[in-house]
Amino acid sequence: MAPQRRAAAPRGPESGGTAGGTGRGGRRHSSAKKSRGQQEPRWRWLKAAVLLSSAAAGGLLSWSYLRAEDGVTEVLARHSENLQDKFVEIPCSEDYDSHKRFEGCTPRKCGRGVTDAVITREEAERIRSDVRQRIQQKIAQAFGINSASMYLTKPTFFSRINNTEAKTTHDEYWHPHVDKVTYGSFDYTSLLYLSDYTEDFGGGRFVFMDAGSNKTIEPRAGRVSFFTSGSENLHRVEKVHWGTRYAITISFTCNPDHGIGDPVLM
Repeated sequence: MAPQRRAAAPRGPESGGTAGGTGRGGRRHSSAKKSRGQQEPRWRWLKAAVLLSSAAAGGLLSWSYLRAEDGVTEVLARHSENLQDKFVEIPCSEDYDSHKRFEGCTPRKCGRGVTDAVITREEAERIRSDVRQRIQQKIAQAFGINSASMYLTKPTFFSRINNTEAKTTHDEYWHPHVDKVTYGSFDYTSLLYLSDYTEDFGGGRFVFMDAGSNKTIEPRAGRVSFFTSGSENLHRVEKVHWGTRYAITISFTCNPDHGIGDPVLM
């Protein structure tokens, strides 16, 4: 409030001389002092109002900042939804240009999709042996390629994530990354979720990190998300705050030299 008090002080010819002047200037100083004494309650009220307004504005700015830091602006697939097919086409990155191209398989159409119609909840619990083939066919259909030109590649893995503290950098699953950069063999990535967001765990949403508009997928048992593996689909997973998040990552390559056989379930 100090700047406001200084702004209210008399200036120029009205000041009645220097600060140490007498005569009418001295009387005016006494009158101003009396006036300020009378206005003190008003200053207190104004100060309180300004402090409250500042606190409110600060809270709003802090909330806005946290929302901006979080970056999540659109949910691509909510846990409560039952999606038959949802697909978003996006421009391909140049990541594929540094690898050998396989006509009819290497991505020329890029994007991301999510569906709850490939695997039932019961099948997600049992992990039927034909899951890989069905997901492969769905990806081929979405991107207009021949499923026979796709090969299962490593790492294809089962993940179990909870809120246990990471012991090594390899355990820090929440960092943004590009699958094609991390694993050069990847051309298409898919995830089969085996547990439910908000019911079995908190946090743990899948986040596509788009410029200016990130998009999330909320896992639910039996839901499949899939996408081309280049930097057009930079992504991360939120930290799991409670419970356990189960998922299977199933990845495909167009290069038969990087293909692997189906895993044997014992």
